[in-house]
Amino acid sequence: MRAPVILLLFSGLALNIVSAAAEVIHLKNGRSIWADRVRENGSHLEYDLGDNTFAIPRALVERVDSGAPSPPEPSDANGKDLPELPTFASPQVLARDSSLADKIVHDGRVDEDQLSALEQKGNPQTIAAGYLIAGKHEFEHGDFPKARTYLDTALRFDDQDPTLLNYYAALLVRTGDASEAVSYAERAVRLAPASPDTLAVLGYAQFASDHDQDAIAAWKKSLALRPDSTVQNLLQKAERDSAARSNYSEHESGHFTLLYEGKATSDGLRSQLLNTLESEYDDLAREFGIAPKDSIPVILYTSRAFFDVTHAASWTGAVNDGKLRIPVQGVSSVTPELARVLKHELAHSFINQLSAGRCPQWLNEGLAQAMEPKQLANGARLAQMFRAQQEIPLNTLEGNFMRFTPAEAALAYDESLAAVQYIEETYGMSDLQSILQRLGEGSSTEAALRNIIHSDYGQLESELGNFLANKFGI
Repeated sequence: MRAPVILLLFSGLALNIVSAAAEVIHLKNGRSIWADRVRENGSHLEYDLGDNTFAIPRALVERVDSGAPSPPEPSDANGKDLPELPTFASPQVLARDSSLADKIVHDGRVDEDQLSALEQKGNPQTIAAGYLIAGKHEFEHGDFPKARTYLDTALRFDDQDPTLLNYYAALLVRTGDASEAVSYAERAVRLAPASPDTLAVLGYAQFASDHDQDAIAAWKKSLALRPDSTVQNLLQKAERDSAARSNYSEHESGHFTLLYEGKATSDGLRSQLLNTLESEYDDLAREFGIAPKDSIPVILYTSRAFFDVTHAASWTGAVNDGKLRIPVQGVSSVTPELARVLKHELAHSFINQLSAGRCPQWLNEGLAQAMEPKQLANGARLAQMFRAQQEIPLNTLEGNFMRFTPAEAALAYDESLAAVQYIEETYGMSDLQSILQRLGEGSSTEAALRNIIHSDYGQLESELGNFLANKFGI
C-alpha cells in the first residue's frame, strides 16, 4: 500500500479563477461525468470536453444536470488526502499592483501576451512576479513542466525573492528532486530567516530527502513563529519516525539505504533483502524505462513500531511513503511472498517517478500488483459485480485505499488489478507508460485515458465489465 510521499500546495497570491458552468451526466452506477455540452443522438448521449467529443449509451444514464459548476480541483489532482501548506506572503510588487494576478491569469489560463508585455516594460521584479504567478497557476493545476519553465524564467529576473524560491523548492520536491530542493529552500531561509513559510518549506524538502532531524528543527522554528495544524501534524509524524529509528543502524547499497533495529535482524536477512531489492530494481527499471533519482530508504520494523509510525490500516502489509517501510517481525529469510511484497512497494517508487506523483490510486495499485506479478484471483466474482453494476466506480478509487475496511480494500485492489490487466492486454504496457507520462505532464486521469486509449471512465468501466465477462465466462 502506498501513501503519498509529499505534496506542497500553496494558496498565496490569490488568483481569482472562476469555475465555468458545466453539464453533469449522472450515471446509474453512481459516478458522474462533467462535460462542456451534452446532447442526445438516438440511443446515445454525446458530450464535448474541450475539442473532443465522446458518446455514452443512454441506458447507462440516470439524468443530466445543466448549469452545474465545474468539479473542484482535487488537492493533488488525484483525489488523495494530502497536506497543504499555510498561505504564503505575496511578493512586494503585488502590493503595488494588485491587479497583476488577474492580468496574468484569467479564464483559467495564463496570458502569454501579458507576460511578453511585462518583459517589454523591463522591470525585473515585476517580470519575475508575473512569471511566478504563471508558474504558481500551472503548479496548482498539475502541469509541472510548464510550471518549471515559468519559474525558471522568474528566477532569471529575480533570484532573491523568498516566495519564488519557496515555490521552486516545492516544485522540485513534487517532481522527485528533493535533494536539489533543499538548496533552494535554504536560500529562501537565508533571505527570510523569520518567515514561517520558508522554514515550513525547508522542512518539507529535508523530510523528503530523508533528513528527518533537520526537518524537525525547521518545523519547530516555523511553529514558534506561527502555529499551524498541518505543520504540527507533519512534525509529529517526523518525531514518531525519528523515535522509532533512534537505535537503528544503517547500511547502503547501490540504490537503497537500509535502516534496521540493532541486532533484531540477522546479517543474512539484511543481505537477502538488499540483493532482492537490487534485482527487483533492475527489473522495474527495464519495465518502466525510468528509475527514481535518489537512493530509496528502506526501514525494517521488528515490532509494533510499524503501525505506530505509519498509522497504517490493520490490513496493510507494508507502506511506501517515499520510504519503504517493511514489518519483518518473525521473518528469517526472504520468502517468495516477501519478495512479492517488496517488489509491489518498490514499484510505487517507479510509478511515482514516471507520473510525477500524480497517479490515481487504482492505477498505482493495479500496476504494483501486476509487477509482483499477481494474477486476478476473484475474476468471476468481479465480473458478476460489474454485470450487476455493484463495482466501486473507478473515479472513487483515485484516493488513498487506507480509508477502506478489509473487505472494501480487497475489492478495490481486485478492480485496480483487473483494470490494469485489461489495458495491458488490450493496448500494451507501452500505453500504460504513456498514461503515466501524461499524468506527469499535468493531464487529469480522464484526459490521459482519453488521449492514450480513447476511453473515459464510463467507457473504461463498460469495456472492463465486458473484458471480465469474456475472460471468466460470465
